[in-house]
Amino acid sequence: MIKFKNVYKIYPGDFLVLDDINLEIEKGEFVSLVGQSGAGKTTLIKLLIREELPSKGKIFWGSEDITKLHHRDLPNLRRRIGMVFQDINLLSQKTVWENISFVMEVAGRENEEIENEIPELLKIVGLEKCGDKFPHQLSGGEKQRVALARALAHQPDILIADEPTGNLDILSTWDVIQLLLKINEFGTTVILATHNKDIINQINKRVVTLDQGRIIRDKEKGKYSL
Repeated sequence: MIKFKNVYKIYPGDFLVLDDINLEIEKGEFVSLVGQSGAGKTTLIKLLIREELPSKGKIFWGSEDITKLHHRDLPNLRRRIGMVFQDINLLSQKTVWENISFVMEVAGRENEEIENEIPELLKIVGLEKCGDKFPHQLSGGEKQRVALARALAHQPDILIADEPTGNLDILSTWDVIQLLLKINEFGTTVILATHNKDIINQINKRVVTLDQGRIIRDKEKGKYSL
């Protein structure tokens, strides 16, 4: 489904961030992308969502090389991707329901669709009774679950979670990871970028390890270590 072929990323000053990346991710996989800060995880994600272009190489979704997409086609690509970040940027003056519906309205969804789908999204993330609450009334873990519901509103092919538990306590962290696993069971491809080896060891899924811009390890399952 996704294929990085001989991908390099070089920033001004000959700063090599990604060095000959060759990586394939199949539809429905759960892949943990790991490595220390500065290893290249975030840059790889930026290339995948076409926020940036590689200096060299190709990136395929199926048979389509997304590095050659015209700018007018990028919104269609990004609607296929759900994103969750460490910093949870919910709209503070909107309720949980309104935070999710806003994203759906921007995407051009009909009111009837929104009314029907938000209860299902809230059920998936375990917040059925929180639709009328505001962000300041939620815990950190609950806010991240709202962010997950919002990311799923597009019915994405891929969910990318970039350090989604970095600001959470242990219990909230595991709640979020369990949700990611549940979402993956529905058939959504999940890419989790993290440097938390305890999380990786608990979920026991495929682990791709980056170090200084290179893939140094790609294990189907197992423990993570550097």
